[in-house]
Amino acid sequence: MNLELLESFGQNYPEEFDGALDCISLAVTCAFNKRGTLLAVGCNDGRIVVWDFLTRGIAKIISAHVHPVCSLSWSRTGHKLASASTDNSVTIWDVLTGECDQKYRFPCPVLKVQFQPRSQERILVCPMRHAAVIVDTNGVHQVVPLDDDADLNIVASFDRRGEYVYTGNAKGRVLVLDVKSLEVKASFRITLGTSSATAVKSIEFARRGDCFLVNTADRVIRVYDSKEVLACGKDGEPEPIQKLQDLVNKTMWKKCCFSGDGEYICAGSARMHALYIWEKSIGNLVKILHGTKGELLLDVAWHPVRPIIASISSGVVSVWAQNQVENWSAFAPDFKELDENVEYEERESEFDLTDEDKSVASGGSDKEDTDLEVDVCRVDPVAAFCSSDEENENQDALLFLPIAPEIEDPEESWNIPDAHNPSQTTGNGPPPAKKKKYKSYDIPIESSSDEIHPLLSNKTKDKQTTGGKKGAGRPRK
Repeated sequence: MNLELLESFGQNYPEEFDGALDCISLAVTCAFNKRGTLLAVGCNDGRIVVWDFLTRGIAKIISAHVHPVCSLSWSRTGHKLASASTDNSVTIWDVLTGECDQKYRFPCPVLKVQFQPRSQERILVCPMRHAAVIVDTNGVHQVVPLDDDADLNIVASFDRRGEYVYTGNAKGRVLVLDVKSLEVKASFRITLGTSSATAVKSIEFARRGDCFLVNTADRVIRVYDSKEVLACGKDGEPEPIQKLQDLVNKTMWKKCCFSGDGEYICAGSARMHALYIWEKSIGNLVKILHGTKGELLLDVAWHPVRPIIASISSGVVSVWAQNQVENWSAFAPDFKELDENVEYEERESEFDLTDEDKSVASGGSDKEDTDLEVDVCRVDPVAAFCSSDEENENQDALLFLPIAPEIEDPEESWNIPDAHNPSQTTGNGPPPAKKKKYKSYDIPIESSSDEIHPLLSNKTKDKQTTGGKKGAGRPRK
């Protein structure tokens, strides 16, 4: 994929509907890997469907949980995938084999899980009505300290490089804590006017740059510069770079995210399937993408590299992209599109080794005839695939999954090899390896919450609206 040729020369946001991905069961949440080649979709029957986003085909189905999957997070290399379910568990999966590596059980519902951006050894978990928890892969956990408010409605996120944890509570208080020491490095409060505060619903970071957004209950999305927040220190008063809102409909925002280059912000409405896109630098609304009327939005994810958005509503993943118009004259200025064949008259010496008819006035020089050595072996790193503090691309990244072809009419002697076990062949080879036993940990946090997960509280509504589709059940592997 040559990103230089995909340059859109101007706008860098999607404009129209570009198809849907049907996961057979109802989709709930989705997440792109670092390159955007794979899209993981968590479903309400506990399965994780991994799509090859270039071919728009299913690359792998992981039977992950029994209850709905509510949150997904890829590791930096793409080899691991963390999932949280409404059964109060968090699981780390090996994407290639589809097997479970670690499983963590919590005494209360889990709202979000996130891999540390620069490590696949630590994850950040946001339990319901409890402080955020950082869990190591060996089961050791640290509770992220609360503010003096002691408010338990916590949302949290790693920053872009995983050096700090940002937490927000229902009283508008945002804390910035060092990941290693868990010391508070900066803090501020989002207030309305002089006294009243507004609850923080989510914190999202851009993949590029130092900006992050805070989605609050007052229907306003505030964009901050993380360097300025850290410079203000504790009890600081940083000013937001932008305040984004729908002044006409006063829309509540279900999910917000940055574009891959951090220049645009997308927010999904909580009342209908509508996506609002703003330009971050100016703060102007550039596009509203409308889905099917009557549908409720569940999740939104922006492709890390391309102007593509994936949104989930009514159990289906909708893809939004740009309208690709072929414009060959942009590459060759003298290109002409012909309606019919035209006889071409060539000059007498057009294809001669030496152009005898070349005029001296045209500025022809001997430099044009010299051979230029073109290096066809070296591969220059693509800037969009490298972080700002890196020079080369990550060579260990998992970009695509191998798929075994399906044979329609196999011969009688044909033995179907197991896709999960590449060592198993059609011959009399070694027996298949036993499944690796995963490690299971109980995370003993103190939680007095008897509430049920927000996804489960809306289950009765989902049954009424999509009962017909649920009856399909799981297909055979």
